[in-house]
Order: sequence, then C-alpha cells, then structure tokens
Amino acid sequence: MSETITGTTPDTPPDATPVPVLTSAAEAVRVARSLVPLVAREASTRDRDRCLPHDVLRALSRSGLLGVTVPRDLGGAAVGAATVAEVLRLLGTADLSLAQILQPHFAFLNALRLRGGPEARRRVYSDVLAGALVSNAQAERSGRNAHTHATRIERDGEAYRIDGTKYYATGSLFADWLAVVAPAATPGGPRPHLAFVPADHPGVRIEDDWAGMGQRTTASGTVHLSGVTVSPELVLEQYRTFEGPTTYGALAQLLHAAIDVGAARGALEEASEFVRTKSRPWFESGVETATEDLLLVQSFGELEIQVRSAEALISTAADRVEAADALLAGGAPGAEDATAEASVAVAAAKVVGGRAAVEVSSALFEAAGTRATADEANLHRHWRDARTHTVHDPVRWKVQHVGEYSLNRRRPPRHGQI
Repeated sequence: MSETITGTTPDTPPDATPVPVLTSAAEAVRVARSLVPLVAREASTRDRDRCLPHDVLRALSRSGLLGVTVPRDLGGAAVGAATVAEVLRLLGTADLSLAQILQPHFAFLNALRLRGGPEARRRVYSDVLAGALVSNAQAERSGRNAHTHATRIERDGEAYRIDGTKYYATGSLFADWLAVVAPAATPGGPRPHLAFVPADHPGVRIEDDWAGMGQRTTASGTVHLSGVTVSPELVLEQYRTFEGPTTYGALAQLLHAAIDVGAARGALEEASEFVRTKSRPWFESGVETATEDLLLVQSFGELEIQVRSAEALISTAADRVEAADALLAGGAPGAEDATAEASVAVAAAKVVGGRAAVEVSSALFEAAGTRATADEANLHRHWRDARTHTVHDPVRWKVQHVGEYSLNRRRPPRHGQI
C-alpha cells in the first residue's frame, strides 16, 4: 500500500558548518531539551498531512546528538544508556514518530560497538560524528516468525553480496547507513549477521509505502536489496553478541520504553492544556471551569501518578543497564546476574511504559470531553502513535520473563527483544 509523501525536501542548501561534537551526558540532554520545541511545533500537522520531518531531522543531524554514543577513542562522548534513554524520552514527549527514527540508530551503533572491527568502527562512527543517520533494515514479512529471514548475506569473491527485501525499515528514507540483518554461512550453519550498507548504494531501493494508522512520519520504507556488495569489514557476526552476557537487547528495549514514556507525558501535557483552555465543566459539578471539577482533578491525579511511575521505572532500568555495562567493560564477576537484572528491569519498564502511553492517550478524551475528539484537534494522534509503537513486540512475553525471574530465578533469554 504505497502512499505519496506530501512533504518535500526544503530548498535551503546544506549547512557547511561542521557538526559539533558533544562531549558529555549533560550537554547531550541539554541539546535534546533545546530541540523539543522545534520537534513539537509542527508535529500535529506532519502527522495529519504525512509530511516527513526533513527540517527537524536536519536540525538533529546538525546538533551533534546523533554522535553522542561514539566511543571516546574515536572522538565521541560515549554517553551511557541513561543519557540516550533521556534524549529519546524528551523527543518522544513532542513526537513519538520522530523519536522512533533515532531508536535503531542508537541500537545498531551499540551493535557496532560490541561486534565491529576497527575499519567498520572508523568508517561508520566518523560519518555519524559528521551527522549521519543509521537506520534499520531488519524485519521481514515472510517466514514462520519475525526471526525468519529470506534475505541472505553471501560470499561473492572478496566481498559479500546481499539480496532480499526488508519491511518497516524505520527512518530508512532519511538514512545514510542501513543496518541490514540477515543470515550468512558459518561452520555451524547460517547464523544472523549485520551488514552496514551505504543507503546510496546502487543496489538499494527504498520504497515509501508505510501506511499504518500511527507513526505516519517515521520514514519507514520497504528496502529492496539487489546485488548489494559489501566489504567484509562491514559485515559483523551479530550472532556472537548473544553467546555471552550482553546488554544489547536491554538497551534496544530501553529506548523503545523511553519513547513510550515520553509519549505518555506528552499526551498528558496536551490533555491538560486542552482542559485548561477549551473544555467546559460538566453541569452537575456546579463549578465555573473544568479545572475546578473535583472528579476531573482526580482523573488527572491518577494519570499523573501513572506517568510518574513509568518515568521512575525507566530511570531505574537505565541505571541497571549502565551497572551491567560497567561490569562487562571491567571484566568483573557478576556480569551474568547484572545483565539478567538489567533485562528484567527494562522489561518491567517497557510493560508499564507501554501501558501508560496507551492508557493516557486514550483517557485524555474522557478527561477533555467531546471537543477533544475533533479531527481538527488531532489529539487522537497520541493514541494512534502509542498503539502502533507498543505492538512492535508483545509485552505479554516480557511479563512471562519477569515472572520466571521472580518465581523461578530463570534468567531471561539472550536476544534483541529483552
């Protein structure tokens, strides 16, 4: 189901000013916070008319935020999980779709950190410091489940060749690099590999065909790969990431959860503003304004508590991921337990954060009243975005893993979804 983009790339020439290199976690959060008003300014219009956020992506690229996780030995700030989560949470308060574009960027840069060799790290990280965006090319529609891939990475002389089709490739229409996940031959049979492919490779064709009810502006096209050749240095043995303790999946899911929590906060703030400025009190309340209705005050109190609970869990989960990373980096004992605890903490945050995003964005209509349902207000974008984002992977399995850990002391499995 293809859909025409109504937005166009601005005519302004690219900025020749060098992209600043952010040097600390505090600076990264400050820059992200400063960009929130720009992200929010046309978020509703972008969603309604499906205008892709060209100007906003350019501003993000030029801000230096895309390079904050680059290792220090390659010129970056190497900020930790808590900082990246806070950056995406902040952006998610203004536009869930925009924040979602950055999730695979940081997730696959983490894969590069864990599995990339010197040449891959040098090439990709240097581009990222200059403002390049990494997008995913991972999901497929065929096969028995989401981890079944028809796309193949195969040896072709001194290089690798990639052929196949990837769907729901978040941010791909803006990508400078595509992180392509597919099996490649190993002595033990085909196993998952990760190839970093320049998005302008002649064998790459990206189709703008995302037509979901929500997340309309994530630039999630279908990626067609035909005879794409990649040097061996850019093909990573991704399967090895899961052979030992790792926070790869925990970080990826933490960022998803942070986006949900940000979206919940954004929906609540917009609902509050709507009630203060547009809603009328129910006649039985006997008050002059909606904000004096005690039952409505009670409703907002309950929603505020739900959002604050999700925010607290995100903070705790990020601390657990960073603690596990510190143990892994230092080779200290206890990494197995620490990474398991990180995954469980993130899973709990993902469950509560997702529920908050969906429930708050739905409850805002009852709180704000009939006027809030008008298409002109477009408040339903919060629910559509939250409902779409929270089905990326089922939280019922996260609840199961948390329960197994709590009752039976079974560590979560090692994969990218927990």
